[in-house]
Order: sequence, then C-alpha cells, then structure tokens
Amino acid sequence: MIVLIPAYQPDQRLVRLVSRLGGHRILIVDDGSGGSYRHVFEEARQAGADVITLAGNRGKGFALKTGFAHIAARHPGVDVVCADSDGQHRAEDIEAVAGRLRTSPAAMVLGVRRFTGPVPARSRYGNAATRILFRMITGLAVSDTQTGLRGYPARMLGWLGRVPGDRFEYELRLLLRAARERLPVEEVGIATVYLDGNSSSHFRPVVDSARIYGPLLAFAGSSLLAFAVDAALLAMLVSWTGQLVTSAIAARLISATLNYTVNRTAVFGGDGRTPHRQAAPRYAALALVSLTANVALLELLTPVTGSLAVSKVVTEAALFLAGFAVQRLFVFGRRPAETGTPIATEPQPAGTRG
Repeated sequence: MIVLIPAYQPDQRLVRLVSRLGGHRILIVDDGSGGSYRHVFEEARQAGADVITLAGNRGKGFALKTGFAHIAARHPGVDVVCADSDGQHRAEDIEAVAGRLRTSPAAMVLGVRRFTGPVPARSRYGNAATRILFRMITGLAVSDTQTGLRGYPARMLGWLGRVPGDRFEYELRLLLRAARERLPVEEVGIATVYLDGNSSSHFRPVVDSARIYGPLLAFAGSSLLAFAVDAALLAMLVSWTGQLVTSAIAARLISATLNYTVNRTAVFGGDGRTPHRQAAPRYAALALVSLTANVALLELLTPVTGSLAVSKVVTEAALFLAGFAVQRLFVFGRRPAETGTPIATEPQPAGTRG
C-alpha cells in the first residue's frame, strides 16, 4: 500500500505525518508550493517519502491524478490511500482506511469524520448541506462527501485518471461517478481534527464551493431548463391551436430532446459518457412514460385548478423526482459491464498490495 499526499505550501505537520507512517511507502506531490517550502519537502524526503514537484500550482485534483499515474506506472498492482497534508488525518486513521481496503471489495473506502467536538461552523454546516444534497440527487448515502482520506484498490487507478476535475471539485466528481456507475463505496469512521480553526486550509469558500456544488447543481439545472422550455412551448402552442393534448406532446418532444442532449453531454459528460445506442432507447422509453403521465395529469388538474400554469407546475413537481431517479439509475447509469470496471474482485494474493 502507498500513501499519496498532495501538498501545497505545507508546514511541519507534513513531516510529522511522514515520520508516523514509517511502515509504508509514501508519495508526496508538491503542487507548486515554491522555493520557500523546499526545506519542508526535503525534510519529508529525509523522513522516507518520495516527492514529485509540479512546476506550478495546478490544484488538488491534478496533484492526485499525477500521483495515481506515477503509482500505476512505477508500482502496478499496489493499492493507494490518499491523505491530506495539513494534520487533519492521523496516522491511526490512515491505518484504519488501509486495513479496510485490504479486505474490502469496494471501489472506494472513505475515512468519514464524525464532526464531534470543536468544528468550524462552515465545515460542519457545509458538509451537512452537501451530504443532504448529494443524497437527494444521487441516491447514494455518504456521511462525509468532502473527506480527503480515501482508499482505492489498484484496479481503480485507471478509472481515477479518467474522471475530470483538477481542483477541489475532483473528489466530489469521483463520488458522483461512483454513484452513477453503481460502484460500491464503504466508510470507516475517523476522528474530526481541525487545528487553529482550520486556518491552514487552502479552500477558497466562494470559488471552490462553486466548483464543488457545480456538478451537483448541474443535475437539477438541466431538468429546470427543460421544464422552462416545455412550459413556454406549451403555453404558446395552446394559445395558437387550442389543443391541449397536441400541444403537450409537441412541447414535451422538443424539451425532452433538449434535456437528453444536455444530460448526456454536460451533466453526465466526459470519458464515461453513455453511448447513444444505450442511452437513447432508455431515454425514449422514459420520455414516453413521462409524456403519458404529463398529459393525464394536465387533463385531470386543469379543470380542478382552473389554471393551466398551476396545473403545469404541480404536474412537473410530481414527476420531477421520479424522472430524475429513472435517469440516474436507468438512462445514464452505466452497468459495470459498460464501464469496464469490476464491482468486486477476489482478494489478491499476499504481496501484491504493497
């Protein structure tokens, strides 16, 4: 097993962590910290770590992927545990994640913080909000979506390199992709450590929160865009033709085509994009069922409410969650055979895990 630590302008806590992990191979990626921090990385090297230095600051995601590529090339078949350099991850917690990784068939083992004791408000409430939103959107229950302590079996290294993202959003994208591909994720409880109010963190609240929440909100944004187009077209077509059913069908066909295109290319895009031959028939089946339900509810509710607009809002709200769940699990949710990544493998022989 190799411990991978991305580091940007670290202090002596990085050196102390390396010293406490003396029984493991350690790879540090210096994310362009600059000459002022050269002595810290030299001390870490003397304590037993290997150090890769990037020419400039590229972001945590880029540093992690640099480490994954190095390990896959130089140490094939070895598992990886990723940890942060700022003292939040204790050696015993890293060992706990490594221990679970050795025996688990999961694609990802998360060291999840318990958030007890003195925790900065932005961290406590920020993680709670992200956890709830993540569960609502993906259906995957993750106790700590922002943890940097994660274990990955060697078979996942190629997959890790294909997930987009170069900065703090990368680790959330990994969870989103794992949820979409139905990869098993396990959790190990760890201590919650915040030193000096988390002042050493390089997280930028506005910019990096936008990066993190962006992938999540893209799920909902695509559906809202399709709803707006559908509602506008329905209102115009009904006013022109006076035919509710015909107008609803035409509006839904156009908005569904837009929604499919956006979901496939933007929301679920990247190298893991679901091929048209698989996604299009699934989406067509969903659109047909949704259209039937949409028309039925509109015809039922419009006479009751006396307003097409109100009926449309109620109808879309009723169908939104069901439609999203079907898209996530059936339309764009790729099976293990489609991703090329096995969900589980037999334990490897002793000596192959590092």
